[in-house]
Amino acid sequence: MKISEKIPSSLERIPSFISTIIERIRPLGIPEEEIFNIRLSLEEALVNAVKYGNKLDPQLTVEVKVQLDSDKLVIEVKDQGEGFDFEKLEDPTKEENIEKVRGRGIFLMKNLMDEVIFKEKGSRVIMIKFLRREA
Repeated sequence: MKISEKIPSSLERIPSFISTIIERIRPLGIPEEEIFNIRLSLEEALVNAVKYGNKLDPQLTVEVKVQLDSDKLVIEVKDQGEGFDFEKLEDPTKEENIEKVRGRGIFLMKNLMDEVIFKEKGSRVIMIKFLRREA
């Protein structure tokens, strides 16, 4: 299964888009816990792309590619922003960063997906989930 779409830079559009993706993968026997992790990671990636990458500019779009193979799900989210230095992200679990707002979404993505890769100065994120299926 392959999905490739461009969505407008609108936070309001994100929930319905995620629901469409989840509806396509749910019948494939992926456990609900994994579906939850995929949903939350996709939401965080899309919110980051719309809010921080495209700065809520309605003229810009976010490109989303989803590819499901027999053993893995690959989700790619690309915004039209300038990117960011993902190497300098602070650990949101450290005491001095607990009150800070930034960095939690990426922390969640890294903990819920098996691999998270940033490309193009951070304007493209690739998330990979290796699948185990329910019988």
